[in-house]
Amino acid sequence: MKKSNLKKLNDAYADRFGFSMPEKSLINFGFGLSEKVIAAISDAKQEPTWMKEFRLQSLQTFYQKKMPNWGPSLEEIDFDKIRYFIKDTDIEKRTWNDVPKEIKDTFDRLGVPQAERDFLAGVKAQYNSEVAYSSLQKELDEQGIIFCSMEEALQKHEDLFKEYFAKLVPAADNKFAALNSAAWSGGSFVYIPPNTHVKRPLQSYFRINAARMGQFERTLIIADEGSNAHYVEGCTAPVYSEYSLHAAVVEVFVKRNARFRYTTIQNWSGNIYNLVTKRAKVFADGVMEWVDGNLGAKTTMKYPSCFLVEEGAYGEMLSIAYAKNNQIQDTGAKMLHLAKNTSSKIIAKSVSIAGGRSNYRGLVYVSKAASNSKSKVECDALILDSKSATATYPDMKIAGDNASVAHEASVSEIEEEKLFYLMSRGLNKIEAMTLLVAGFIEPIVKELPLEYAVELNRLIELEMEGSVG
Repeated sequence: MKKSNLKKLNDAYADRFGFSMPEKSLINFGFGLSEKVIAAISDAKQEPTWMKEFRLQSLQTFYQKKMPNWGPSLEEIDFDKIRYFIKDTDIEKRTWNDVPKEIKDTFDRLGVPQAERDFLAGVKAQYNSEVAYSSLQKELDEQGIIFCSMEEALQKHEDLFKEYFAKLVPAADNKFAALNSAAWSGGSFVYIPPNTHVKRPLQSYFRINAARMGQFERTLIIADEGSNAHYVEGCTAPVYSEYSLHAAVVEVFVKRNARFRYTTIQNWSGNIYNLVTKRAKVFADGVMEWVDGNLGAKTTMKYPSCFLVEEGAYGEMLSIAYAKNNQIQDTGAKMLHLAKNTSSKIIAKSVSIAGGRSNYRGLVYVSKAASNSKSKVECDALILDSKSATATYPDMKIAGDNASVAHEASVSEIEEEKLFYLMSRGLNKIEAMTLLVAGFIEPIVKELPLEYAVELNRLIELEMEGSVG
């Protein structure tokens, strides 16, 4: 890679996303994980006794669970050298002018309030461990929609919270789910009442500002019968020489005849371990759609899943992974057909350049009870140079009668004829390759809200400028 191109990329990222603000925390428990730290987090949040006990039990589960050894190496992670809770503001601010200046400056530069004014129904902005800013349009509040931080939901809607919390992703699911269950802080709670349609997206934005920071937000969403909504989350962090850890958990319940779309555009800096568990439970004739854009991060391991538990349930996953500079994007999806006449679709596209590695890792399971179920998987990988790599690890377990399951995978390079044609029309090599990559990922990008589609294409352009040379 040419030094001038790399500097241009780093400068562009730092200006928009990679900057950091001075740390001015109100509460900081320092480095390391212990029962004392977990109890202190619970006490700081003034939680009920059952949640404190849940956290402490989850910590014991974390200690008992082994590190994953079937994917990318996680040997660098030292849990004693991570900060598990940093509180930067006393309470969630309801007006933008009340947000502390350094936090407001951060989100102003990221465009969060502007996005809210332009097209969003509501915004949650999390800074390090807790939500710093919260808003919801008045008409949605009047419809009975709940969109608040997890802390507020636990205090104000405890019965509803307790009914669904950790029911889809229990602490024992995996080591990082256990860590999240013990140390969770921040994240969004969403409840959409029956037959309520939210026309504009709800958004949460997650920002890690501190070095050697662990962010463990927990998101819980209930789309009640006949409802329809779209939730969008974005993620960034400054560029530090030392790594940070992002280990989130997302649980989504899609009730009968409901439709829910969950869109993620992550643009973590290259020092982040991004290890996330996302899971949806879909009831009769419900529709769950995951749309996932993965850029940045040192290592990503994320496989959103759908449990199709009643007849007619549908799950879909559309994902883009972009790996460069020795990054590992280990992403995919899981579709579990547990009732008859259920259906699913997975479309995964990846781009590898400048020594990056992208892996598709997925599971399609059709149980004996899931007769007449259908699933289709399409994995397309684009490799842009000889230093990069890609791999596909599909797992299909079919027990149901009359099931229809298809898997297609392709690996390709930029066609020299297309590149020559575009360059003969006046484009330089970077512009031509960027245009071809944009065409490759277009089937996913077109599913994004316009503003996010523009932003994702711009991010790809910046990545290409620094990687082609």
